[in-house]
Amino acid sequence: MSNTELDDLAAELADFAPPEKKDGRTAREERIIAGFEDIQRFVATHGRVPQHGEDRDIFERLYAVRLDRLRALPECRTLLEPLDHQDLLAAEHSTAQAADITDLEDLAAELAGATDAGDITVLRHVRTSAEKRAAEEVADRKPCKDFETFRPLFERVQTDIQTGMRQSQPIEAGRRAIEAGDFFVLDGLTLYVAEIGEPLKTTAGEVDRRLRVIYSNGTESNLLLRSLQRAFYNDPAARRLTSPETGRLTLGGDFDADDVESGTIYVLRSLSDHPYVAQHRELIHKIGVTGGKVESRIANAEFEATYLLAQVEVVATYKLAGIRRTRLEHLLHRLFAPARLNITIHDRFGNPVKPEEWFLLPLFVIDEAVERIKDGSIIHYVYDRRTASLQPSR
Repeated sequence: MSNTELDDLAAELADFAPPEKKDGRTAREERIIAGFEDIQRFVATHGRVPQHGEDRDIFERLYAVRLDRLRALPECRTLLEPLDHQDLLAAEHSTAQAADITDLEDLAAELAGATDAGDITVLRHVRTSAEKRAAEEVADRKPCKDFETFRPLFERVQTDIQTGMRQSQPIEAGRRAIEAGDFFVLDGLTLYVAEIGEPLKTTAGEVDRRLRVIYSNGTESNLLLRSLQRAFYNDPAARRLTSPETGRLTLGGDFDADDVESGTIYVLRSLSDHPYVAQHRELIHKIGVTGGKVESRIANAEFEATYLLAQVEVVATYKLAGIRRTRLEHLLHRLFAPARLNITIHDRFGNPVKPEEWFLLPLFVIDEAVERIKDGSIIHYVYDRRTASLQPSR
């Protein structure tokens, strides 16, 4: 590569203002180091190297092209290797197709807000570092001094996820709305949107808002709403944690007008004439969850071993709204596992069958369990078979 091209790269790495000479290095070397440090900060923040692609943030795309060129220039590698604690230069040189890498001049035009930016060394209308910092108030994470105020919220969210009251949903394109009180999972951390500031105008003329975001690791940041939305796009594993209002239990009665019914917990009592069942009929219950009508589910009970080959009666139902049925059923079965009925019957073909969904426990305990699922306290309780009651776990 010619000296002219190297000069162009050095100029591009600068913040478009020549820095003072430091530590015996030339101004060009300082600019190259400053540009590399920008990439290092990006990697430290996002946990990955910058990537190419039109769906990426404009600065990430610029950093990706910059890193490719730094890797390709021996003089740059020699200068930067002592500073490369993230092994960014050790990676193989990018082999991306030219069509996948936006030309630096195009990137410069986007950054400058013009389509005729011309030479990359003379970008127009680009803000200085001081102006960018003043306009964007760089959103570095810092310790959250009042995190104890928020800790119970994170604990409750974890409980809601475990009990099925909240669901973890992918954040789809076009559905990245953010409101105060929302919970998300981003880069492996749960975050809570505590505050949304007043509208503010960006230099591009768009409306944005400053957020106060609390993280489950006890830190917080004041990043921009649009920055958080872009972060969702860059993290395929990002999830929205739906609010309890969209996933709840309704005991007995009717749903609200805006509820979406997702199923019913049902509790059955067997009418079998099996000696043990007949002796303990008031305590033997089958607990299940169905997305259809309970009456249809039990219509042929006397022909199915799972219903003890006998008619059953429905003694309790609990409607579900927006809750994962299978997960909730597993939760109930794990909770009452110590009380699982140990009985073997023979099906219509004479094969031995050991039903798994029948439990020897009083109905009021099932009622209490459902109530504790509703308020989130169920994870702190276990079923004590000796006292036939729910007891705080130790």
